[in-house]
Amino acid sequence: MARIEGVDLPRNKPIWVALTSIYGIGQTTAKKIVAEAEVDPMTRVFQLSDHEVARLREIIQASYRVEGELRKEVAMNIKRLIDLGAYRGLRHRRGLPVRGQRTHTNARTRKGPRRAVARRK
Repeated sequence: MARIEGVDLPRNKPIWVALTSIYGIGQTTAKKIVAEAEVDPMTRVFQLSDHEVARLREIIQASYRVEGELRKEVAMNIKRLIDLGAYRGLRHRRGLPVRGQRTHTNARTRKGPRRAVARRK
């Protein structure tokens, strides 16, 4: 089983697809990594040799910020915005959409399930 950056890669997927299960690696980055490591992109994870896995691991560690380090950086950026009192920070603090989306309707992903408001007479 291939384990890179603390993530077990899915065994039966092609390596470029499996790499996307690592936080911070998308499809484009995964294809670049596989090309740089000179591994066939359609090779399944269970078919990789230890040498190929080691080469992939080295490239990712040397060139990319992924998993814990990236999560920490994103959290620090959000915390900085909140501490500054920036508009985007206020939106994060209130759990509302940050990038200008409407909130009169929609925005349920950020706001959560609807809560009934009691009616007064």
